[in-house]
Parts: sequence; structure tokens; C-alpha cells
Amino acid sequence: MTRKGQALSVLLVSTLAFTVCFMVWMMFGVIGIPIRKALSLNATEFGLLTAMPVLTGSLIRVPLGIWTDKFGGRIVMATLMALTVPAIWLMSYATAYWHFLVIGLFVGLAGGSFSVGTPYVARWFPRHQQGFAMGVYGAGNSGAAVNKFVAPALVVAFGWTMVPTVYAAIMAVTVILFWLFSHSDPAHLTGGHVKFTDQLKALKDPRVLKYCQFYSIVFGGYVALSLWMVQYYVGEFGLDIRTAALLAACFSLPGGVLRAVGGWMSDKWGAHSVTWWVMWVSWVCLFLLSYPQTDLTITTLSGPMTFHLGLNVYAFTALMFILGIAFAFGKASVFKYISEDYPSNIGTISGIVGLAGGLGGFVLPILFGALQDATGIRSSAFMLMYGVVWVSLIWMYWTEVRHGELMGKHAATTH
Repeated sequence: MTRKGQALSVLLVSTLAFTVCFMVWMMFGVIGIPIRKALSLNATEFGLLTAMPVLTGSLIRVPLGIWTDKFGGRIVMATLMALTVPAIWLMSYATAYWHFLVIGLFVGLAGGSFSVGTPYVARWFPRHQQGFAMGVYGAGNSGAAVNKFVAPALVVAFGWTMVPTVYAAIMAVTVILFWLFSHSDPAHLTGGHVKFTDQLKALKDPRVLKYCQFYSIVFGGYVALSLWMVQYYVGEFGLDIRTAALLAACFSLPGGVLRAVGGWMSDKWGAHSVTWWVMWVSWVCLFLLSYPQTDLTITTLSGPMTFHLGLNVYAFTALMFILGIAFAFGKASVFKYISEDYPSNIGTISGIVGLAGGLGGFVLPILFGALQDATGIRSSAFMLMYGVVWVSLIWMYWTEVRHGELMGKHAATTH
């Protein structure tokens, strides 16, 4: 097989593997609803339940990125996926709350696959195509949407315990396919002389910290909202689980699939320009989504007049769809920054940035639940996200926008 054919094969089979891993990682976003009902969990406990797999998938990203640089993506990815199969299978036998929390930690290993596949795929392509290649691989985020199509059907037909059983079988088959159709190139390894502590020194770089903050929104927010949205639709609009999951997929699907488009845009116009506009679109959407259902009474000459303000299910879904697209572009543009600034150790930097994004996906669902329990306002989740986006906009303005051109012939090279 030619070098180009090997690169294409690696890209396709790695994207398939990441899609399955992400589908498994987001499993609690659907099966958590019947589990919550069976265990009588409050919103904070539900948030912790959905977030547990995200915690492990986040913490393991830095070592996985380093191991990928050292040993190669093929062996690391295959081993990682194989290790998750027993944990996924055991999930169907859990009965107590702590069972789900502990097993969820092991299932969460699947979430670390991003830090393996990103450098593994990127190194098979020339620099001017890396944004697109990483965007295609990152489209595996659409596994969150696949989960919303598959899991509700299994829950309704067979009960929630069938979901982890089927997912374990799918993961096992994916491990075999990945091993058969992936390839290795010794030239992609950084070498055994690179120390763990030396590579972690990248955390001292302020650019890395900034990219971590950006990614905690576009990826961490994507993960958190993907986990939160099905139960939000059920509670806010009174929908059944299948309809709620279908509408929630309107956010998850573009948020994953269109990442490849974001990679192409970043290659063409630059990571800086794409990220800046992503933050502004997200800010507008989250501002509108934050507004709670409100009854406003005004005293007029003819007596009290009452108005109802709030998003209906159609307007809400449309805004979530736009937000999903923005997050998809933003996830790709952040990693375009990394491939440009750190071409020699993409694995390590992507692991660190991925860790930050994953930790955002872990912390946010818990905060969503805590805010809902404290205020009784479901849209408080979007209020929190709105505030976080403000931080990114201000940070980006002071460090980049004041010194660069956002539009025009020099925009793509300025950052």
C-alpha cells in the first residue's frame, strides 16, 4: 500500500474507533435517566453520575499523549480500547449508586482516545493538511449523537441494561478492525530519551494555558451539554426519552461531524480568526439560552397585563444547533493552533489541552446540577457557560486581537 493509502486508512479507521469510544463515553447521557429514576437521584447526584467517565478520560489524556509520542498511536489506541471492554460489560450488572460511579471511572478510559488519535493521525499528513485531518478524526465526537440514536431505542425495547452489553460487543469488534487496518511508522516516534517531566514543562507556556481555557469551552462545554441535554428536554419541555434524545442530537451531531469543516476553515483562514468568531457566536447563543421561562406582569391603564417570555422547544433546538456548529469549528481551530506552534510534540500538548477540555466536561455537569438544585432554574446551566465564554473573549482580545488582523489578506497568518 502506498504512503498516501496508508494515511487514508489510518484516518478512516481511527475516526471509526474514536466515534465508538465517544459513544461509550457519553453512555450515561441516556441511560442515566432511568438510573436516576430508579435510584431517586437529585440533579447534583445525576451530574456526578454522568461526569465520572469524563474524569478518567480527562486525567489519562496527558500520559496517553506522551505514550503516543513514545510508542506510537497504533499500539496505544488498540490497548486502550481493549481495556475498556470488561468495564463496559460490567455496567449492566451495577445496582447501587457507588457501583455506577466506580465502573464509570473505568469506562471513562475510552475518552482518552482523543489524545492518542490526534497526534497519530496528524503525523501521517503534511502540515498544510493537518487541520483538516485532525478535524476529520475529531468528527468522531459525533459518537455522542450516535449514542442518542442507539441507546434510547435499546432502553425502550429491552431496558437500560442492554445498552452496556451491546456497547461492549461493538467496542470489541472495533478493536479488531482498528488493528487490521491501521499502520505504524517508526519515524513518528519522538524517541525514548524524552522524559515525562520534561514534556510536562509545557504547562509553563502561557499559550498552552490559553488553549486549555478555549478547549474547556468548545470541548468541555460540548461534552457537558451532550450529557445534560436529554434530561433537560425531558424536564423543561415534558418530552419522552426518544424524542428528547432526537432533539438533543441536533446539538451533538453537528458538534461532531462538522469538526472536519472547522479544520479546513482553520487551514484556510487561520486558527485565530476561526476561534475568535466561534467565541462570539457562542456568546450570543448562550445569552439567549440563559433566559429562563418568565411571566411578566405590567400595570396598564386598563389593568394588569401579563406576558410570557421564554424559548419554546423549536427556538431552543435551533439555538443549540447553531451552538453545536460553533463548538465543532472551535474544537478544530484550537488543535490547529497546537499543530502550528508545537509540531514536534503534538501528542504531549494535545494531551494537556485535552485534559483541560475533559476536566471542563467533568466539572460542568456537576455545577449544572448544583446550580439547578440551588436556584431551581434549569437554564442556570447556560448562564454558567455564558460567563465562561466571556472569560475567553476577554483573554483572547488582550493577547491576540489587539495585535492582529481578523479579516483580510493577513488574517490567516496573524496570531
